[in-house]
Amino acid sequence: MKRIVLGVQYDGTPWRGWQTQPGGGTVQDTLQGALRKFTLTDIATTCAGRTDAGVHALEQVVHFDTGLDRELFSWVRGVNAFLPPSIAVRWACEVPHGTPDDFHARFSAVARTYHYVIYNHPVRSPLLAGKAGWVFRPLRVEPMREAARHLLGTHDFSSFRAAECQAKSPVKTMHDIRIERQGDIVVVTLRANAFLHHMVRNIVGSLIVIGNGNQAPLWMKEILECRDRSRAAPTFMPDGLYLARIDYDAKWALPHDAVNPLPWASTTLPAHA
Repeated sequence: MKRIVLGVQYDGTPWRGWQTQPGGGTVQDTLQGALRKFTLTDIATTCAGRTDAGVHALEQVVHFDTGLDRELFSWVRGVNAFLPPSIAVRWACEVPHGTPDDFHARFSAVARTYHYVIYNHPVRSPLLAGKAGWVFRPLRVEPMREAARHLLGTHDFSSFRAAECQAKSPVKTMHDIRIERQGDIVVVTLRANAFLHHMVRNIVGSLIVIGNGNQAPLWMKEILECRDRSRAAPTFMPDGLYLARIDYDAKWALPHDAVNPLPWASTTLPAHA
């Protein structure tokens, strides 16, 4: 058996999230359907991090095991031939398999990076519908940056955790948060060892409350320390959320996609180990 790893990019707008569901309509269902058509066998996939309905991925990492012998470029071109325009395999590689230290898309990850793209303008843009969260009140970036500093380090993030979250522990390590503005576009980039369900959208919602002047930056510290989800802002819309990158040990030599299709976010992606 071989273990194949894919870098998958998708527009989450038409999909019901990543994870397979009985009624279909998810990215995983569609990818596995394309693999079935390409290989004429059933192949189960494992991803680095499940995304919700409407959430996008610049580079989702997926692995699967197969006994089939295919050139790596064939896994890209062949599977893409059976995928809709909103999903594409960007790269493929083979990793060692059959050892106690096997690569695993989820458990081998050492960090994850998300972008949240906000369109900050009094009037919504139909061209950004589904691609950016819209905030019509003016946002001040400096208070948002000051607030974000309270989240750096290792903390209990229960205040930003969805009720249906299945993570064993709410304690995560936030490595970096960057907030950049280019015209009407504000990009929040977060990098952590792992994220809780809805954690990014809940943090962004609270940052927006601070950015529009309804709360002071210190409010973020108070929310974090109270460990009470009801004290934070409502979960913000999924439209502007992008799974940007998954970091792994360099020994796996994954061919990460160097091209970022979001030009406004190209300078905000933190340096990776």
